[in-house]
Parts: sequence; C-alpha cells; structure tokens
Amino acid sequence: MSQTVFAPWSDPGAKPLIEFRNVTKRFGDFTAIDGLSLGIYEKEFFALLGPSGCGKTTMMRMLAGFETPTEGSILLSGQDLGRVPPNRRAVNMMFQSYALFPHLSVWENIAFGLKREKQDKDAIDARVTEMLRLTRLEKFKSRKPHQISGGQRQRVALARSLAKAPKLLLLDEPLGALDRKLREETQFELMDIQEKTGTTFVIVTHDQEEAMTVASRVAVMDEGRLVQVATPPEIYEQPATTYVADFIGDVSLIAGRAKPAGERVEIAWAEGQPPIVATSETSLSTDQSVHFAIRPEKVHISKERDETRPNLLQGKVEDIAYLGNISTYHVRLSDGTLLKAQSTNHRRLANRGITWEDEVYLSFTETAGVVLTE
Repeated sequence: MSQTVFAPWSDPGAKPLIEFRNVTKRFGDFTAIDGLSLGIYEKEFFALLGPSGCGKTTMMRMLAGFETPTEGSILLSGQDLGRVPPNRRAVNMMFQSYALFPHLSVWENIAFGLKREKQDKDAIDARVTEMLRLTRLEKFKSRKPHQISGGQRQRVALARSLAKAPKLLLLDEPLGALDRKLREETQFELMDIQEKTGTTFVIVTHDQEEAMTVASRVAVMDEGRLVQVATPPEIYEQPATTYVADFIGDVSLIAGRAKPAGERVEIAWAEGQPPIVATSETSLSTDQSVHFAIRPEKVHISKERDETRPNLLQGKVEDIAYLGNISTYHVRLSDGTLLKAQSTNHRRLANRGITWEDEVYLSFTETAGVVLTE
C-alpha cells in the first residue's frame, strides 16, 4: 500500500495553521523582518534557517508573543495574534537553556504548567505519565535535573512543553548544548515525537544539517527576508540563488556567461577552458551573466583521461579532506578556479589511488549542476 506524501503546502485548498502577512519588525532604525509573508501548515516540522542576525529568532519571538510586528499581522488558526498575550496563545516555547526547575523532580517539572492551570489531579497524573512514556523518561521521573544527562534534560524540557498540548511548539536552537553524536540521535527522537503527537513544530537553527534532517520544509533567511522556502531535497538540489547554494552544504560556484540552445546551455567561464554544458529550467538570454553551482558528490575524479565523459576538466589536487566515509578533493584548474570532487572511501587509506599534487581529470553530467541567475 503506497504511503500518502505529506505536502499540504502543495494543496491549493489547504489553509495554513500559521500565517505571516506582510510582517515587518523594526527596532529603531534597524529592520529585523522586512515585509515577510509565509504559511506554515498543521503537523509540519518547519525550520527557520539562517546565519546570526538574519531575523529567525525575531520571527519566533513574534509567534510566542514576546515581540509584536511593526506592520502586518500574524494569524494562528485564522485568529490575529496581535492582541493575544503570550500566556493566552496555544503556543509553547522550548528554550535553548531548557530552563528546568533545579529543585523539582522530572515528574514535577513536566507537571508544573498543568498544576498552574489547576487541572484535576488524575488528569495531571495521566498526562505526565503519557509524556514520560513518549520521551522514554519513566525510570528518571523521581530524579532532579542535575542527576540526569544533558540529552535527558532536553527530553524533560520537551515533555514539559508538550504537556499542555499546544497547537504550536517553538524550539529555539534546542540541541545546541548537546555534543554532535547525541545531537544526531536526538534529532531523530524529535522527529519521532513530533510525528506521534501531531503538534506543529517550528525550529530555529543555524545548523544546516539539523534543518535538513528534521524539517518537512526549510525557510532559508537572510537580512530579514525569505530567500527560499522549500523541502530539504529541493533546497539542496534546486537552490534558488547562489546564497542558498552556498549556505546549504558544500558547493563549487563558477561564474560565466550563458549561450542557450533549447534546454541546454553552454557556459563560457574561463579563457582556454572548454565551455560547461548544462541544462536550465529558466529561460536565459545569450551572454547573460550566470553562476554554475555543482555539489562535490556530483563530480567524478580520476587520474585517467576519458574523452567519452561529459564536461571533462583537468587540474591538480591541492587539498584532501578525509571524513572517514568520504574524501573531498580540492582541485585547482589551470585558470586558477578551485573545484571540489567527492568520492566514497570503499578501500582502506593505503589502497587509495589519488593523493596531493596528482594531476587529475574531473567530469560531470549535463544535469549534475544548477544554473543560477542571482
């Protein structure tokens, strides 16, 4: 039986859970968010991604109610949040520091918000027990925060945030305090919990890998604007601009001038070098300035010259980044351009054929890269 693909954003009839409508936020003369419009759908795991100062945290703080838009409006389930105070919103926020109460047990930390609402004792017991099971913390329920690990504290904060069953959970760099291995494990736990609860998650992060791993869609931001909003595969394989291509993953960018011929395009990029032959979905004019973006894993590297291979370029290995499962080769072409190629390390180190200063040939197919106009 085929599984239904989750993509409400591609359904013209679907209404977003959250809507930013022409939202601008200024702090004095500084514009943090600039005329931004965006829809986030129910049950999405949505990532706001960008460098420090791009406006992603300001967006989250406006959703939580800690900041108000200078212009425009933010809607949750069709309701304008402008006049709704933070404590009356169906929104919860999980902070990077976790902000757990050190004198309370794990159980009491999770129950705290429910007790403040003066919920029935049996209902609190049932809800906390459910959250402990969901986050696999049953056997730690009597411990204080200092008696459990960083990863477990992170799960307590998550359980406490979800206990009140918010429509929307905001996560501000939630895994920043964890070491790399634990962070990777916790990413999958977050995805699993989000799927089980059906809560809409919005995560703020500057970690590209994290956003690409957990999110159903990613919004790449720069200077208060959305540069591209798309699924992780679309962001990676079809970046809208050189900024997105460069910000997400590893990439080689080559500037040149286009000579279109139908769907194919020849890119003249360096004196004495053959043109790069690529394909483009956007219509280009002759001699138009473009950038050709190609990921290292799409570039084949060899010491043998094979004239049958498309886009064949010659260069010298300048550097090698050994990452265990893969190696990235930095190859300097004769005109000075640096191009990266990647290969899987099938063999042990001693048996590998390419090393520093080797003359090599790089090649890639016509559809391997993306032609960008901005």
